[in-house]
Amino acid sequence: FAFYICIPNTINAQEDPNDIGAWYMYIFDTRFKKDSLWGVQGDIQHRNHNVIGDLQQLLLRGAIKFNPKESPLNLVLGYAYIMGEKVGDSREKTIENRFYQETSFSLKLAKRLYSTHRFRYEVRLIENEDLRTRYRYSLFLNIPLNSLVIAPKTYYLSLYNEVFINGQQQLRNEKTVSVFDRNRLYGALGYVFRKGLKMQFGLMRQSSNTSGKNQLQLSLHHSF
Repeated sequence: FAFYICIPNTINAQEDPNDIGAWYMYIFDTRFKKDSLWGVQGDIQHRNHNVIGDLQQLLLRGAIKFNPKESPLNLVLGYAYIMGEKVGDSREKTIENRFYQETSFSLKLAKRLYSTHRFRYEVRLIENEDLRTRYRYSLFLNIPLNSLVIAPKTYYLSLYNEVFINGQQQLRNEKTVSVFDRNRLYGALGYVFRKGLKMQFGLMRQSSNTSGKNQLQLSLHHSF
């Protein structure tokens, strides 16, 4: 895992001019009432081409969630606004409006191994492009280090891999994209401050057929 995430894949991908980027994230979720099956979730992400200063994307995402009674499923319907900028001094912006639906569920695989599976379907409205769709599957693994459960004052390892698949290959002006869009592989150290509040710091390797880059990630996870 460490070898893959740190060593560039020079056979299939070219590196970004910046050696490493950084994503800063606030991720939240809450219920309408304490015992309600309904709630909201979302995240705010500031993504940089470099560690700080050169904006790559500003992502704002929010959704309604529903947890069926006596079911492990989490059902989500949401919207995301993404504003992107090119690398360097250019301030030319690209706007994407994204609608998505997803389902996720968690499973305990071993004494200290907790997993979450997430399936997401996206409808993407990108400025000056045809409507596009995308399928995503994520596997998340959390491993507590100084406790058997992820509770307050617990350090833990957080790992995930996410695969992106394009729904359309034929675009306007006879342009095409491959079925495979990208893959994200991530490893981090997390700490639980208190119930409903934790932080993670790690490294994510994002790879496509044409490019690859390492991204530092600092994320605050807030449930209230």
